[in-house]
Amino acid sequence: MTNREGLPPLKEPDAAPKPPAGTKPAAAGLGGIALVVVLTGYALSIVDASIVNVALTPISDDLHGGPAALELVVSGYGLTYALGLVLGGRLGDAFGRRRLYAYGLAAFTLTSALCGLAPTIEFLVVARLLQGAAAAMLVPQVLATIQAATEGQARARAIGMYGVTAALGMVVGQILGGLLVSLDVAGMGWRSVFAINVPIGVAALLAVRRVPATRADTKPGFDPVGTVLFGVTMLCVLTLVVAGPDLGWPLWLWSLLAVAAAGALALARTERGLEARGGSPLLSPSVLSHQGMRRGLAAVVPFSAGFGAFLFVYALIAQGHFGFDGLASGGALAPFAVAFFAVAMFTPKIAAALGARIVTLGALVQALGLLLLALVIRVGWPHPSLVLVLVGIALFGAGAALVGPTLFRLILADVPPAQAGMGSGVLVTSQQMATALGATVGGTLYISLADWLSTVSAAVLVLGLLTCLSVTVLVISLKLPDPR
Repeated sequence: MTNREGLPPLKEPDAAPKPPAGTKPAAAGLGGIALVVVLTGYALSIVDASIVNVALTPISDDLHGGPAALELVVSGYGLTYALGLVLGGRLGDAFGRRRLYAYGLAAFTLTSALCGLAPTIEFLVVARLLQGAAAAMLVPQVLATIQAATEGQARARAIGMYGVTAALGMVVGQILGGLLVSLDVAGMGWRSVFAINVPIGVAALLAVRRVPATRADTKPGFDPVGTVLFGVTMLCVLTLVVAGPDLGWPLWLWSLLAVAAAGALALARTERGLEARGGSPLLSPSVLSHQGMRRGLAAVVPFSAGFGAFLFVYALIAQGHFGFDGLASGGALAPFAVAFFAVAMFTPKIAAALGARIVTLGALVQALGLLLLALVIRVGWPHPSLVLVLVGIALFGAGAALVGPTLFRLILADVPPAQAGMGSGVLVTSQQMATALGATVGGTLYISLADWLSTVSAAVLVLGLLTCLSVTVLVISLKLPDPR
């Protein structure tokens, strides 16, 4: 049953879902073990985006890697990850989401082992590129499987857990990386940050058959022109985001934006023409034109950009001016994690009462948390009240829990089950791109302002900018369809 907006109600009783039209039926829905299995792979992919950050110094000492190589160890993973997400979702629609998830998880586990065994810095860079590609294969299958194998209250809870995993994975990565390196488990040093993936990945693979097998009823065709155009467009944008801070933003690098814009226009024209001829485009214009997806993605971009910028700038402030080491600064994010997890558990019930206004409430809570942090830092610098700082961080986490899972559900609600993989790929790509862009721009802006003005002024101004992003989400939320 759906309401007039075409969205599944939140109050349906838990029951084995009926197979959605356009998708091969799953055996028994998405049980608890199956959900844990798919979220485990997703958690590994998120954690590995940040866990290596605190291990860069020992990696450099051991493998004699220079700054450029170390940058590739970090950014190379994100590059291939973001670049392959849409294609990974499309392959899941065509060949089966459980199969692609299993292949992706196996490849991720293997490449994690290769990272941990890397004898040279060049080997590690290549292994990280392959690890990112493996993550791009498995991640889109997670939301696609949830979308195809659940409905009603079960879907709301599953997407809520997905949102919890997405947010906490980034925080856990910072904490866990520092802990593993400091403990020097079994004398492995930095290698333990990759080795830990292996037993977890193997355990998830052993249980992967508990995940329902879903795919599109009709295998979608291949779109070589759309794939190339999408790849060129993404590569130009990612290169600008990744290389800009290190290269000093030269003029030639900005020219990639013109190439990306031309590629995006050509992609849109190609995909519309292919769909009009009855073909199977990589990015279906009809799917992307749905109100829930269009407006939801418009809100996801500023939300994710603000999230990425907050975590990165906070780490700079905490380690550079509060005197925290990597482990302590990550540990100070514990209020964020606790608040996010606690609020996310009640998000479906809150959404049932408030509808789309849950996003409005979440954006308001985030804005209040950011304003509190700005005020505390301005008034109390250089020794702001740690208690009030932690309260501000907790408010930011609580707001994120209200916004994120609801936006994910709104975006996917309009996507036909047969195209769930493509919709998931578009959503995660937008999320990852915005997060990376937010971290890059936020960090660059903070450092530039700190050199020009002062540290406290830079922190307050950046927090003010992040507040504007939360207000943007709030304004967009007023036009979101009601998810009840």
